Formats: sequence, C-alpha cells, structure tokens
Amino acid sequence: MGRGFLYILLSSSILLLAWAGIAHADVSVHFPLPLEQYQDDQIDSISIKLLSRIQKEPFNLVATLIFLCAIIHTFLASKFLKLSHRFQHQYDELEELENHPEDGTTHARTRDKLLFKGQFLHFMGEVEAVFGIWLIPLLIALILFRGWPTMVSYVGHINASEATFVVVIMAIASSRPVLQLSEMLIGRMAGIGGGSPTAWWLSILTMGPLLGSFITEPAAMTISALLLRHRFYSLRPSEPLKYATLGLLFVNVSIGGTLTHFAAPPVIMVAGAWGWGLPHMLFHFGWKAVIGIVIANLIYFLIFRKELVRLKKVEPAKGNDTNHPIPVLITLCHLLFLTWTVANAHYPNLIILSFLFFLAFVEATRRHQQNIVLRSPLLVGFFLASLVIHGGCQQWWIAPVLSSLDKWPLMIGSTLLTSFNDNAAITYLASLVPGFSDSLKYAVMAGAVTGGGLTVIANAPNPAGQSILASRFEEGSIAPLKLLLGAILPTIIVGAAFMVLSP
Repeated sequence: MGRGFLYILLSSSILLLAWAGIAHADVSVHFPLPLEQYQDDQIDSISIKLLSRIQKEPFNLVATLIFLCAIIHTFLASKFLKLSHRFQHQYDELEELENHPEDGTTHARTRDKLLFKGQFLHFMGEVEAVFGIWLIPLLIALILFRGWPTMVSYVGHINASEATFVVVIMAIASSRPVLQLSEMLIGRMAGIGGGSPTAWWLSILTMGPLLGSFITEPAAMTISALLLRHRFYSLRPSEPLKYATLGLLFVNVSIGGTLTHFAAPPVIMVAGAWGWGLPHMLFHFGWKAVIGIVIANLIYFLIFRKELVRLKKVEPAKGNDTNHPIPVLITLCHLLFLTWTVANAHYPNLIILSFLFFLAFVEATRRHQQNIVLRSPLLVGFFLASLVIHGGCQQWWIAPVLSSLDKWPLMIGSTLLTSFNDNAAITYLASLVPGFSDSLKYAVMAGAVTGGGLTVIANAPNPAGQSILASRFEEGSIAPLKLLLGAILPTIIVGAAFMVLSP
C-alpha cells in the first residue's frame, strides 16, 4: 500500500512538472529579476521596498521561505543524527538476534525499514547536504512559477567554479604526503618546547590553523583535530579545558585560512567577485589573524597553565605514518599539484584535467599513498554549489538590508548570523549586493570568519573536527552551549584584532 501510494505520488509529481513546463514554455527565462528593474530607489523604507518587490515578483517570497527552512534545518541537523543513531542501534540489535535464533527472530523487512530510516535520517543530518536537499522544493517551485525553461536557464548558468575548486583542493590537501609534511612542521615547532603536552597544545592550536591558508581549512582542521586527539585529549584533561581547547580550535581554523585567497570557503566565495588576491588578504586580514590566534592561545594558556603543566607526556604510537617517510620528490609533486590548482582557480576545466592526472599519479605511487577520500570534499562542494543556487534568489532582500548597515553593526551582525549558518553563506550573500563599499566588504568578511567557531555549523570544517573529537567528550557528544562558552573569549579577541588594528 505504501509503495503504491509512493508510485502514485511520484507519477503525479512528474505529470505536474511536465504540465508546468508546457504551460509556461513561453515565459521569459530572464531570472532572477535584475535589481534595477524594480525601480524603487525612491522608496526609503526597507519594509515597504521589500513588500513592493514581493508584489512585483511573488516567487521572491517563496524562494526566501525555502531558504529560511534550509537554515532552520541546519539547527535540527544534530537531532536528525541522534535519531539515525537510534535506528541504527535498533537495527544492530535485530541483527544480533538474527545471529542467535534462540534469542528470538524477526522479519527481514523490519530490519530493512530500520536501516533505511537510519541512513535517511543520517543524510538529513549532514550539514553540508542541507542546502542541496532544499534545492528540490526550490526548483519545483521555480518550475511552477516560471516554467521549465527558466529553471534550466537559471541553474545552467550558475557559476560552479568555486565549488569545483574546493573539491579538488581539499582532495589534494588531504593526501598523505601533504598531511605528513604538515604534521612534521607542527612536530618541529612542538620540539622547540621539548615535546611536552603544553608545547604540542600550543603548536597544534597555532601552526595547525595557520597551515589552513595553504592546505585549506578542512585539511588543517583534520590534521589539528587528529593531533589534539592523540597528543592532548588522550591525557584526560578537565571538561572546561576540553571545551576551551575545542573553542580555540574552531575559532583559530576559521580565521587561520585568511592569509590567502584560496583556502577558506567564505573567502573563496567572494575573492573573484570582489577582486581579492593574495596581497589583499595578507595586508588586510592575514597578519591580524596571526596576532589574534597568538593572543587567544596565550590567554587560554595563562588561564589553564597549572593544569596543562600537570599533563603527562604521551609517546607516539608505533606504526605511525611518521615512521614511514615519503620520498621528497613525491611530496614536491603533490605541492606542485596544489600550486597548479590555486593558479587556475577560475578555470574549472584545467582543474578537473589536472585532478584526473593527480589521481593517476597517486595510483602510480600508491606504495607511499593512502586512499583519496572524496566524501568530505564532495559534501563541501555540494554545499557551496547549492548555496550559489539558493543565493541567487535572495538578492532581492539582501541588497537593501545590508546596504542600510554601517561598518560596526554589519560586522557584529555578520558574526551573529554566522553562528546560525555557515560563514560561506554569509559572505556569498553579501557578494550579491551591488555597490558594496570596501569598508563594508571588509566588515562582513571580518564578522563571518570571526564567528566561525561559535557553533559546529558556523564553518564548513567544524563538522570534521567534531566527528574526530566527539568521542573524547562526555557521552561521546559535544554540548553546543559549552562549545559556545569555550569559543566566546577567542571570538571577542580575534574580532577586536580585525576591527581595531589598522589598516
């Protein structure tokens, strides 16, 4: 009965969409409506202006409501994950009963349902997949309102070069030669302090995030979280120190990628549109990020100094990757692939061709490699591409709202909004505002990267860090409120560094 209903629903939906495409075949494919065509510059009130734009283009309201649902979904992602774990646990229990018939029996159909529910809810709980999931109602609504040709034209002309770049750069940066080189650099820095837990703690939280400007933030988060798990969290520090360290990690990684224009997702989303290159990022953001990271680390070190000193040193496990050095030539080749990808960031065809060659190179040197895991890069790329599609339908309200704010309110507002949504979403939406001044561009970027450590969903690499370190916390999960408390102080420090230091 359930399957029959599903088939009827799908068939009806397909027929409805086909009818919508035929019925609206003559609709102009010029979408979204250019801002100048609203002809409402004479309206000073933002609320009246937005109402006028909804009346002129009713789809504006529909698209924004769908976008709002996607944002709400991001807050519920952890709930979906907990439910998926519950169904998975029930499935495992039934599997155990099947292996022991004397304890009871069950139907295979029940197990299949539990497995499907668990996997479906796990997918709904993937933060990076949320905006992609909500593309389905958005595109259906677009077809119903404007017709099939408009939807095809709109999606077909979306610029997905940033998403392609992020997928490739993350995959290359997560390769074994690059990871091992990064870990070696952090280890050398820790060696200056005698390799003590305090030295490792400071080195990981300083060097790790700053490496994110070169090997991408997600890769830096992965390396830093793995090293913290082995070198710090395994020493059983107190709960306050655990969350203080996690807050530092998330905030530092969020701002640590601002030394360059190709490593942090919020920067990548606007670098091309705003013409921000490497010199601009170094001069306006990079050195301030370094100062903010160092000051925040030192303040937390002074607060927890006695406990950090009491922690005992842990020896590296036998069989660690550092015991199997990689030939220098292979590492250099990986760095060349990284350089080539960065140099051709705006040419996706060149990036894809070089990535295929990179995969062949990894296969040819597999004795010194590990499997290239594409799951995380593809999820982040999927998130960014979906965000671009959603964002193109939000320009109608973003432009007048953001244009009405001054520098400080915009920076603070951007910081707060980032805690409710991924910071790449904030900067991308800001890039849609025409005539945005340089000072306002700076303020929205400063706020977006500053607030990237307040919650797990505030920055794309945070879920990776959470998955690596969650088992080290009470009940195997990270408490959002305690993370927020641990991240507030470094957030204030780095925010002040960006906004007070000149230029």
